[in-house]
Amino acid sequence: MIQEPISTPSQNTQSSSKQTVGLSDMAVTESSISAAAGNQPLRHHQRWYIVGIIVAFGLLTWPTWQWLWREWMANEYYSHGILVLPAAIFLAWRRLTLDPEAQPSWLHYDYRSLLLLGISLILYVYWLNDRAYYLAAFAMVGLVAGLVGTTLSWRTLRHLIFPICYLAMMVPIPIIERTTYPLALFTGVCSGALVRFFGLPIHIVGNAVQMPGTDLLIGAQCSGINSMITLIALTSLCAYLFNGPLWGKIGLVLLAIPLSMLGNILRVGNLLYIAYYWGVDAAFTFYHDYSGFVFFALVLLLLLPLLRLLRLKSLRMDVI
Repeated sequence: MIQEPISTPSQNTQSSSKQTVGLSDMAVTESSISAAAGNQPLRHHQRWYIVGIIVAFGLLTWPTWQWLWREWMANEYYSHGILVLPAAIFLAWRRLTLDPEAQPSWLHYDYRSLLLLGISLILYVYWLNDRAYYLAAFAMVGLVAGLVGTTLSWRTLRHLIFPICYLAMMVPIPIIERTTYPLALFTGVCSGALVRFFGLPIHIVGNAVQMPGTDLLIGAQCSGINSMITLIALTSLCAYLFNGPLWGKIGLVLLAIPLSMLGNILRVGNLLYIAYYWGVDAAFTFYHDYSGFVFFALVLLLLLPLLRLLRLKSLRMDVI
């Protein structure tokens, strides 16, 4: 009678470890192959294909870029928009350079990317034909995402989602201008209460300020909407660049609204104080134009302790 050899526990352990090592080697080999496939150089015809896509995108979106440029130059609320594009390009370049998982797989078509590209293209053409340029600009951001997904891969698009979505910060929104008057009224009431607390005999009705010897109006420039939009863009960038919990990043962006309003109330109150003691010319001829930068810088300094309070303490080395 022939008996089968009985395997010992040590032999079972060795065989299982060999199988584990074999599986891990296979996983490493597959990941290496996929990484190598993603890092393959472009062929000659593929390069011309990429160039053709870029040229076609530029020609198609040229009217929207012209509209954006005019808005950046004329609309004081979105004068920061000209800086958003190079900032987004820099963030995307650094992510592609530093993050191995973001390496592109050239011309790796994916149905999700094609669907995103098709929907964005239809919306862009429709809104551009309707001359709704701000909506067309948002659809153009979707076009960028779709092109990145189809030319670089869906995986790369996932890693570049923030730099692409950050482009939306450069698009002027018409409804923003409608909020300037209510914000100016709110700023006038709060700054008037502040200076009355320190003993100034002023009276505010709507956006009109009555003080001994002169009457003033709190206009759209004193609404603070310019600094609010800029601060939201900056805090969104900080939330992306710093390590920390999600609740801290969301809280940082949301705090941009009350912080900008607080800085603007202090600025208008300071202007009223100077106008009362040193005259209207001293307050609104020179100081009015530069006080916004001063108080905006003070608000930025407040972000330093807020970053630590929200546990956003260190920079992400994979994005910068």
